[in-house]
Amino acid sequence: MDSSPAPQNVPGGITVQRALELPGLRSGLPEVVAGADRLQRTVRWVHAGEVPNIASLLKGGELLLSTGYGIGTRPAEQRAFVRKLAERGIAALVIELGQRFARLPAALVDTARAAGLPLVQLHREVPFVTVTEEIHTEIVNGHYALLQRAEEVHRRCTEALLGGGGVPQVLRILAGFSGNPVFLETVDGQLLYAAGVAADVADPLQVWQGMRGTHQDEPPGGAVLVDVPGGGPGAGSVRARLVLLPASAPLAPVHRIAAERAAGSLAVVLMQARQEEELAARGRGDFLTDLAEGRIAPQDAPAQARVLGFKPGQGPLLPVVMRLPEASANSVGLSPGGGGWAVLARAVSEELASVGVPVLLGVRPVEGRVPLLIGLRSEGERVTVAERVGAALRAGVERAGMRRAGAKASVVVVGGAGGWAAAAAGLRHAAETATAAQGLEDRAWYDARRLDIDLLLWRLHCHDEEALAAFVERAIGPLQEHDKRAKPPLLPTLQIYLAHAGRKAETARELHLNRQTLYNRLARIGELLAADLDDPQTVLALSLALRARRHVP
Repeated sequence: MDSSPAPQNVPGGITVQRALELPGLRSGLPEVVAGADRLQRTVRWVHAGEVPNIASLLKGGELLLSTGYGIGTRPAEQRAFVRKLAERGIAALVIELGQRFARLPAALVDTARAAGLPLVQLHREVPFVTVTEEIHTEIVNGHYALLQRAEEVHRRCTEALLGGGGVPQVLRILAGFSGNPVFLETVDGQLLYAAGVAADVADPLQVWQGMRGTHQDEPPGGAVLVDVPGGGPGAGSVRARLVLLPASAPLAPVHRIAAERAAGSLAVVLMQARQEEELAARGRGDFLTDLAEGRIAPQDAPAQARVLGFKPGQGPLLPVVMRLPEASANSVGLSPGGGGWAVLARAVSEELASVGVPVLLGVRPVEGRVPLLIGLRSEGERVTVAERVGAALRAGVERAGMRRAGAKASVVVVGGAGGWAAAAAGLRHAAETATAAQGLEDRAWYDARRLDIDLLLWRLHCHDEEALAAFVERAIGPLQEHDKRAKPPLLPTLQIYLAHAGRKAETARELHLNRQTLYNRLARIGELLAADLDDPQTVLALSLALRARRHVP
């Protein structure tokens, strides 16, 4: 039974098999007499020695060259010699026949087999110095190759940071390089951000919960943990920690080297403008977006949400999306990596705390959105909570200094309440509707279910802008031309008239007109458009054209 420790897996080492294939040892006609199944062990160094206590001089991982003089003549001495080498964890023992042994003693071979130690006999004399030089050169070259691969990853990470990609892109580069998910956690083990591999079916949050979440005190075997320095007094302070988990493939020494190189760059970035807060907010935003777009199954979502700190009760979930005006989202304060999104996330979270409901809030800087899920006690409080959440979101934008003077307000869209499946669909619907609602009459919040026509028109605008423009021109073009040349403008009259469903008394009252003046305006509108304002199809077309007008240049 093999009780020997595995030899050290050292960056840049070569295997015993590769060492035997090099010219120096190959010229000695090597024959493996024990441990043939262990030839993939890593050779860290080469040592030649002939003293009985040679094991005490070794550190593990060496390929030991010997002529056999220090092994001893009695079987007990030979067995003890091999056992000590195996306990030390050397990679292999190579003995040259001729000077001490014509063939290796059975006690030596049997003990090596029992200990799982590769034992090789050389049938020809070889210069040990040549063997040492060859293997050491191979080890150094291998180490250099590892450093080159790690340096290439470091270069890509640096380019990503300089290009404004931020910490998430660095983590994605490491994940792609290692073929495994990569995580950034706080010093106390709280998840900040998770990056998966594009082709990997395993969701990184599920991996975190299954592998890291259950091994907080002792990381799972094969994992790589690298401290990101900074964040406290003293040279040994730690700001965060990179975690690479072997979910899809084993992690190699080069992956640790690459992570150590990347940790230095991350330390600099994390010391700038609240990156930890922004990363946590972006991580939650990625989760909510993945849920909305179907990359996370509704049945898996509750467990992953708990990892992110969201623990709603048994009531329904309310999806909400806030979209910032384009000018605000693209401002310097909100540029990716600039810390503005951290300021916004904190301000909004503090405002939402007064609402008194469980909230999972994330940010999506690229789209200029703030998605969130809210835990309700019952569906009956949807409107009340929506009003308070809408006010809190806008107040958070004001506090963060993201609302410029004279700029449009942020758009807050609230979806329907329901379970996790409904929440996924509601987040997707609310996100699209928040974009489609840009330019509508300002409200504290919009009900996504009442903006489906606006969403349909926005999609038509995205798909065929010319067709939508042609429709608007056919429907209300003459009226727009009239308002450019004459007063009073007639478009507002038509808009209010249609908003009141053709009720003339209410229309006149809102416009502060007497009935005859309103009748004259409506008649003029009908004449310009060659349309019957009492015809339902005409009314529908005009209503759509007025709502589509804001999408047309």
